[in-house]
Amino acid sequence: MVLRKAGLGIRQQAPIAVWYRGERIGRFRADLLVEDTVLVELKAAKGLDPAHEAQLLNALKATNIEIGLLFNFGPKPQFRRLAFSNTRKNICVHLTSAAHSLPLAQPEGVGEGP
Repeated sequence: MVLRKAGLGIRQQAPIAVWYRGERIGRFRADLLVEDTVLVELKAAKGLDPAHEAQLLNALKATNIEIGLLFNFGPKPQFRRLAFSNTRKNICVHLTSAAHSLPLAQPEGVGEGP
């Protein structure tokens, strides 16, 4: 893949922690996660639909990822770049400007109470 050859870290179907009102409530799987900072969603549809953008924006709002790219490989290739700043989120009590250093997800059972 071109991104890997360029030296970028890429994870496919990467689990990302989902937060709501400061509590982790689950996980979301990104099609691609680039350098643990850019969420990439891939589509193969006639065209990008507002629902596709809403899905990506909701993922950005509920995770510590701020930048999302939406690619459509349908009859007419398209892309969108969406951003949602961590300063507008309530994802974690310890949210800092270095939010990319927060863990994205933990294996099942790790960090959970009895």
